[in-house]
Amino acid sequence: MNRIGKKTTVVLREPSLGPVFGIKGGATGGGYAQVLPMEDINLHFTGDFSAVEKAHNLLSAMIDNNIQSRKNKLGIDPRTVLWKRVMDMNDRALRQIVVGLGGRSNGVPRETGFDITAASEIMAILCLSESMKDLKDRLGRIFVGFTWDKQPVFARDLKAPGAMATLLKDAMKPNLVQTMEGNPAIIHGGPFANIAQGTNTVLATRMGLTLSDYVVTEAGFGADLGAEKFLDIKCQSAGLKPDAVVLVATIRALKYHGGVRLNELKEPNPEAVSQGLVNLEKHLENVKQFRVPVAVAINVFTSDTDEEIRIVKERCEALGVQAVHTDVWAKGGEGAEALARVVTHLADSGEANFKPLYDWASPVEDKIHTIATKIYGAAEVDYASRARADLKRIKDLGLEDLPICMAKTQKSLSDDPKLLGRPTGFTLNVREIELAAGAGFLIPITGDMMRMPGLPSEPAAVHIDIDEDGNISGLF
Repeated sequence: MNRIGKKTTVVLREPSLGPVFGIKGGATGGGYAQVLPMEDINLHFTGDFSAVEKAHNLLSAMIDNNIQSRKNKLGIDPRTVLWKRVMDMNDRALRQIVVGLGGRSNGVPRETGFDITAASEIMAILCLSESMKDLKDRLGRIFVGFTWDKQPVFARDLKAPGAMATLLKDAMKPNLVQTMEGNPAIIHGGPFANIAQGTNTVLATRMGLTLSDYVVTEAGFGADLGAEKFLDIKCQSAGLKPDAVVLVATIRALKYHGGVRLNELKEPNPEAVSQGLVNLEKHLENVKQFRVPVAVAINVFTSDTDEEIRIVKERCEALGVQAVHTDVWAKGGEGAEALARVVTHLADSGEANFKPLYDWASPVEDKIHTIATKIYGAAEVDYASRARADLKRIKDLGLEDLPICMAKTQKSLSDDPKLLGRPTGFTLNVREIELAAGAGFLIPITGDMMRMPGLPSEPAAVHIDIDEDGNISGLF
């Protein structure tokens, strides 16, 4: 967009060390479409993740200290404490643990666990806060558990928000870097979209809007996750109204949803592309429900054929959506000039009439049902006994008017990663519902989703190295 004379800033999320050393590798782009400096951004960056982790675990320590202490004791029932600990690394062995072992001086034994830092409520709070006061207010509303006489306990009762906010004082500041072509890029905040809200900070987005005429931002995974959460949570919370949406598609992903195995995705298969288009069509339908104009960016790979690309373009055209061949990996900004013109036209057209999918004031089960049926294509929602108990707790605490932040697999429109394409008639299974009162949303956990991922059988870490001169390899 800057190449065609449109003053534009890109606003992105920060990478998490979990995926960097896990299955995905680095998260700064590839080829000639990258933000720089790549190594610094992928590895610790400015320390925002560390600050979030420290603030989160400070509250964890203060909770256990209050349970142990004879003074200033709130009478917290350790069996009801829901606040876990976090670390920025994939480590499945920490999902469920017991703390406080080793005698009376080491605390009160209780079950707890770890989430990954990107799934921390502190990360969500950082991304939605608009000022230091707002940050402290949100930190104070974090729900901890109950006292022995069944009274709710919040972080403010432990007098923790001041110290937590102090740890986050620099993390509140957006980070300015640049693309390979020298365009401004603001990178701030890093929640996952399959287990958190998947968008960068409100502060970064607002900063971009004050510095340029256009802001391009992103939300993780497909329109069933990133887009829905961006539009229903972030935009609603911050009063933002998007002018256009770009849905990124790849021929490889369409083949995958058309039934092709991962090790065969580089082979030409126009028939599989045609079969997999039902997945893209559903994502387009999802975006259109929010009344925002949409274009498709076909992010091409060297293995894509002209016929496969043509099939996607023709199908999108039949749906009234323009699909644009985009080759930024090989050509940088030059490879996206056509897309830039389409996006600029949509943004300036005035067609956007943004409308959220649901009313926050609706009953919790109605909001979940709306997302499950209208966005995922489910027929119904089933709640496990723990989820039913969670619904009752949410009602008793008077927090039913919060939006929904689904924790769901990114591999399928359903909660079953094996259901590809466009599944219908399935049941969405809600296992439990976590309460993020400080962030201001509820987190239904569906299927087998975990808020602490594990490493794959061969993690990316085994291919990352550094030589005697400090040159890093394998980080892409």
